[in-house]
Amino acid sequence: MSLVLEGFLNTAALTLLSFAGALLVGLVVAVLRIVPVPLLRGVGAVYVEVWRNIPLLAWLVLFVFGLPEVGLKMPLFWTACVAIALYEAAFVAEAVRSGVSSVAAGQGEAARALGLSFRQSLRHVILPQASRRVVQPLANIAIALTMATALAGVVGVVDMTRAAQRINLELAQPLLVFTGAGLCYLVMAAGIGAGARALERRWA
Repeated sequence: MSLVLEGFLNTAALTLLSFAGALLVGLVVAVLRIVPVPLLRGVGAVYVEVWRNIPLLAWLVLFVFGLPEVGLKMPLFWTACVAIALYEAAFVAEAVRSGVSSVAAGQGEAARALGLSFRQSLRHVILPQASRRVVQPLANIAIALTMATALAGVVGVVDMTRAAQRINLELAQPLLVFTGAGLCYLVMAAGIGAGARALERRWA
């Protein structure tokens, strides 16, 4: 039972912390993607293309085994957390950029006519409207991230999947054990979806 609890708590923590990091980095990258500076837009585009076109497992292996080789050492849990956050940030950035693009161009023009700077119009006019439209896409990313945390078990993090593997080695009941693990993921994903729907209703 202690192993089950450890796996569930690690999965929940990995999901929450990775998603928080992905939101922060993704928002910065999304801003880079839309600023009227070609060089910065190029930096944002390169980030998105590089991170989302290399499998997460490859990034995890690179971070866990590669970073210590260059003198960067972190606890295994935090290494996985950073890798997942940076990977998912590319998807968050595209979701936010799409939300910003869906806001009528006249909104930005009106903000500039009122004398607002790009940063002010983005903060006070564009992002508040775009945020309502990206709730569901971000929820989908959060659910995908929850499932992706299972890959952390491959590099040694005791998440829900790795805990289930250890328990199955003792009980030899794969159907029962992995069904239970699957239900844990289902509960977490359903909770994220319900939260997103509640947030959408509140903003409706």
